Amino acid sequence: MADFAGRVAIVTGAFRGLGRATAERLYERGASVAVNVRDAARADEVAKSLGERALAVPGDLSSEGVADDIARATLERFGRIDILVNNAAVAHSTRLSELSAAEWRETLEVNLTAPFLLAKAVLPAMKSRGYGRIVNVSSTAGRMVSTLAGAHYTASKAGLLGFTRAAAKELGAFGITVNAVCPGMIDTELTREHATPERLEQLAASYPMRRLGTPLEVADLICFAASEQAGYITGASLDINGGDLMM
Repeated sequence: MADFAGRVAIVTGAFRGLGRATAERLYERGASVAVNVRDAARADEVAKSLGERALAVPGDLSSEGVADDIARATLERFGRIDILVNNAAVAHSTRLSELSAAEWRETLEVNLTAPFLLAKAVLPAMKSRGYGRIVNVSSTAGRMVSTLAGAHYTASKAGLLGFTRAAAKELGAFGITVNAVCPGMIDTELTREHATPERLEQLAASYPMRRLGTPLEVADLICFAASEQAGYITGASLDINGGDLMM
């Protein structure tokens, strides 16, 4: 398919996992893709692996001015911004009794404040064309509570769902949709850093689908939310969790 031909997307946290799969999928389907990774060398690596329609836009999303720099660089290279995928996230398993204020703030800065700042940064470009797709990658944690990560992760992902609804209400008049994708337990590097293979097998066996999800399955859902076909869906939280949460 080439249904994203002519479209320009920004994907944050694109070095691995869901972000990498989403960047690859959008590129395969014709989009030009600006890939954000905190480390410049890794961002360049991802962009080069995608091809000539990819651009590295590195930077720490919790740092002042980075969101605006990403939008500016994307516009300078491609002349437009149609899609923003807010995927970058911090996920620590620190328990509440050991959780520091600094770690709490870092998690909210990356998982919640950065998507807000990036949405603001791309708004002028989207408004000028009367079209935009903002997809915020939340989590089943945002719908109930995290299985592996701490309270700060759950709070940030729940906050992201609230931001999604509020932004959708404001931006629909400009042809901009804002939706959230809520993955459950997905087989990524980050997941395997937080649980043993035995623990993941136990969890998978408890789900109706009896397995973990794949990054590509989530990427395809993100692509749907970012597509023209999803033009009448906004403010939604789209679950993809193998039946772990049904509501």
